[in-house]
Amino acid sequence: MLRTVDDELLRWKRSDRRKPLLVRGARQVGKSYTIAEFGRKNFDNFVMVDLEKKLQAHRAFGEDLDARKVIGNLEVVTGSRIEPGKTLLFLDEIQACPRALTALRYLYEELPGLHVAAAGSLLELAVGEASFPVGRLQMLEMRPMSFSEFVLALGNERALEILRARPRKVPDAAHQSLLELLRTYGFVGGMPESVADFAEHRSLPRCMEILDGLKETIRQDFPKYAARANTGCLGAVLESAPGFVGQQLKYSRLTDRGTGPTIKKAFELLEKARMVTRVKASGAQGLPLGAGVSAGRFKAIMLDVGLWQRLAGLRLDREFAAGDLLDIHRGALAEQFVGQEILAARGGELHYWSREAPNSQAEVDYLVSAGGDIYGVEVKSGAAGRLRSLHLLLAEHPNVKGGLVFSSRPYEYLPEQKLTFLPVYYAGSACP
Repeated sequence: MLRTVDDELLRWKRSDRRKPLLVRGARQVGKSYTIAEFGRKNFDNFVMVDLEKKLQAHRAFGEDLDARKVIGNLEVVTGSRIEPGKTLLFLDEIQACPRALTALRYLYEELPGLHVAAAGSLLELAVGEASFPVGRLQMLEMRPMSFSEFVLALGNERALEILRARPRKVPDAAHQSLLELLRTYGFVGGMPESVADFAEHRSLPRCMEILDGLKETIRQDFPKYAARANTGCLGAVLESAPGFVGQQLKYSRLTDRGTGPTIKKAFELLEKARMVTRVKASGAQGLPLGAGVSAGRFKAIMLDVGLWQRLAGLRLDREFAAGDLLDIHRGALAEQFVGQEILAARGGELHYWSREAPNSQAEVDYLVSAGGDIYGVEVKSGAAGRLRSLHLLLAEHPNVKGGLVFSSRPYEYLPEQKLTFLPVYYAGSACP
């Protein structure tokens, strides 16, 4: 399946300032498959070393990390020639061999003509055991497949054209069709295995089985955290966090299976594994948004909307039949989706606005910045007059240029209120 990251990989290949590429991301988001396909299509020779499966390959990164010796050792291990300018060397699951992570520095300094890519999950757990080659790597984050990638995988070219164009009002038939596609994506999710199966079989129950299997794969990783977190608490946090999407969090709300510091540690490890993303509270006083972050207030979204609905225990027969996408699980599915799309399109961190004053609490789902301007983002149905918190943000903070409201409504721009209503399927392209 084609991924938008393919273009970034091509730019990396052609760059004359290229460094070894480290592709990061959660388990099962398609890192290995994407790099392997890229290597086979764009190089004379592709050499892949899976450092989790092929333990004998660890010996290639022994005491001596001289680049030519490392490459010579890898040629023996793989039985393949590794030639600068012709070969893509791919070190997969690099976190399993911290010395390989350190070796990337010397491959860059001593063999700059060699294309080297690496990928890994749980990399933060390996960094403490290795000398991380800061400044000598290029980083690329891979996430689950976005809605537009899902539409591309289904072969719906007309829908893809609409999603990639400037947001506008589209004919009602196209609008309703895109909302239906989005409802389906909300349950299939963006994990590549689930998307590929749905593209072939068009069966939601099959996807539910795949996603349940991915849940178990995630749990099987928990022993790797054992030295850093209580695995029982870790599992409890993973199970409870989906129920709090869209709500401000305190660690103590997530589980009673541990003290505050224990729960905090479990949550932070799930962050490092990319299973959850912290949404930080910002005062919207100016840029960068992180400068006004309140450490004591935060929300969270999950890695993927499909995994989220399985972890949250949604019933396919009941929730899929909901009349409005914004109604599913009290609007949490839509807020999860919009946050996930913003991350896929923009990267970086997620922020929201929260004001806690006596008798006047207010909250706006997300904040985004572009071109020196700040925008408030709300995810909800209803008329403009019901957007009390967003109106309050715009009134109290003249530096906030406008509000973007994602809902099931057609596109509409209300300049007198500084609001733009956008169909929720535009979440990946509308945020400036």
